[in-house]
Order: sequence, then structure tokens, then C-alpha cells
Amino acid sequence: MVRVPKVTRAELAQAVRNPLAYIAARWTPTTATVRRAALSSLVMMVVIVVTGGAVRLTGSGLGCPTWPKCTDDSLTATSEMGLHGYIEFGNRLLTYVLCAAVGWAIVAARSQKPWRRSLTRLGWAQFWLVMGNAVLGGIVVLVGLNPYTVAAHFLLSTALIAVATVMWQRTHEGDGVPRPLVGKAVQQLVWVMVVVTGLLIAVGTVVTGAGPHAGDSSDVPRMDVDWEMVTTLHAVLAWVVVSLTFALWFVLKAVDAPKGPLARTRELFVVLMAQGAIGYVQYFTDLPEVLVGAHMLGSCLVWIATLRVLLALRERPEETVRVPAQADPEFTAV
Repeated sequence: MVRVPKVTRAELAQAVRNPLAYIAARWTPTTATVRRAALSSLVMMVVIVVTGGAVRLTGSGLGCPTWPKCTDDSLTATSEMGLHGYIEFGNRLLTYVLCAAVGWAIVAARSQKPWRRSLTRLGWAQFWLVMGNAVLGGIVVLVGLNPYTVAAHFLLSTALIAVATVMWQRTHEGDGVPRPLVGKAVQQLVWVMVVVTGLLIAVGTVVTGAGPHAGDSSDVPRMDVDWEMVTTLHAVLAWVVVSLTFALWFVLKAVDAPKGPLARTRELFVVLMAQGAIGYVQYFTDLPEVLVGAHMLGSCLVWIATLRVLLALRERPEETVRVPAQADPEFTAV
């Protein structure tokens, strides 16, 4: 039998007032644990984007016709609602899994020794973005899958993925002052690439909003734009990103850049090629649902790969704390 430690009334009060500090005082995760927690949060965000796409592509967007309940009389899906109700409600339940993953990332970051306040803040930023996107998802249902709210829902998910990517990257770095690994001209080129990639994703939401997959079998309004024209614009932006990526790789090779930026650039180029192939195949095959879903996954991976290129342009060493020479090491605070 394992003896359960006694918890005093003072400790219980402390746990209620500040549970994160209470856990941090009693648990110190390894660096690997913190990294896994941050990665699990990022993975779950990509998963919920893909499953959200599956809800729309199966016509289950209004499987639960209201929010926050599934129906006016039931919190959960019922058998009378059929498969569409279970698909939509299942995607709602995944939000709780995502919250658990983000919560684990926050707890792990807060409990790491020494405490890295920047990581904890990134974790909380994810939490509030998840909450905001959950509310926006409910609004999407309440307004009958208005395509502009659907686009905003996806773009907020893209912002969420950006924060999670930064947190994951920061778990592999220290808290020292960032040191650039490349010149200013290369940094500017990469920032242009990031901005164009963001435009590419934004225009992609317009392609979706004007396209045939409305998310429900009912008559859902679409964006009043020329679908062929906006699809062409989307393709042009994709080729611009590919061209910028190739130019960046060439420049990095020319200036004999470190391996990190070169490796991240190669990864981005591979992901872009795969995403482009899926995009053209789905266009010429009248947008089959499976390929549209794969393209949504590819959009997340392109965004993550682009941000990793940006983050690879600098290094952050461990922050060193100088102890005064006259200080007694035995009584120096850690």
C-alpha cells in the first residue's frame, strides 16, 4: 500500500487560490516532457482543423442545429438526428481534448525549473484563443454556416496554430537574447514569404466560401465572388510562395547559412510541392471531399513549415545568471 500524504488546510487553501503554483511546487517535469506537452497541443490543433473540415465536407455542419446545446432540448446528439448529428457533436467534444492538451502544456511550462514565464504566457495565449474560437464556432452554427464566419473560424485556428508553433519552438531554445543567424536581407525575404503565405491561406478561405462544399445539405449561402477568378488568384499566390521558397534556398546556399535554416527551407519546399499537387488534382477532379480534406491538412502543414523557417533564422541561448563573487553559493537563490 502506498501511503497518501496528508494535505493540511493551509496547503488546500493554497491549491484553491493558485493551483498552478501548487502543482509547480511539487512537480518538476523534464525538458522532454515540456516539449511533448507543447507538441501535443500543436498536433491537437491540426487534428481539430481537419475534423472540422470533415464536418463540413460530410454536410454535418448543422448536424447540431444550435449552440451550446446540440438541440433546444438536448445537450448531446440523439439517435433521431442521425449520423450528421453524431459527427458534429463529436467534433465539439474534441474541443475538450484540445483544452486538455493546452492545459497540459500550461501546467508543464509553469512547473518547469527554472520557471520560464514566456512559455507559460504562450500557453495561456493558446487557451484564450481556443475559448474565442469555440465561441466563434457556436456563432457559425447560430448564423446557419455563414461563409464569412466559417472563414473567420478557420483564420482564427490558423492564428492558434501559429502561437502553438512558436511555443513548441521555444521549448527547444533558451531565454537569452535572440542572435540572428542570417543577414537582414534574408530576414526580410522570409518575412515577405510569411506575409504572402498568410494571404494564400486567407484567399483559400474565400475559395472555400465560394465553392460547392457549403457544409450542409440545406441551402447555405455562398460568398458572392467569381469562384474561378479567386481560385486562379489562390494558385498564383501559391506559385509566389514556391518561388520565394526556392529563392530563399538559393540565397541561403550562396551565403553558406547554417544547417538549420536550410533544413527548414527544404522541408517547406517539400510540403508546398505536395500541397500543390493535391490542389491541382482536386481542381481538375471537381473537388472530391477526400482531397479537399487533405488540402486543409496541407494548409496547416504549410503554415507550420513557413513559421519554422522564420523561427530558424535566429538562435536563443540559455540565459545565464551571474552570481556576485562575494555571495555564498550555499545561500544563493536558484
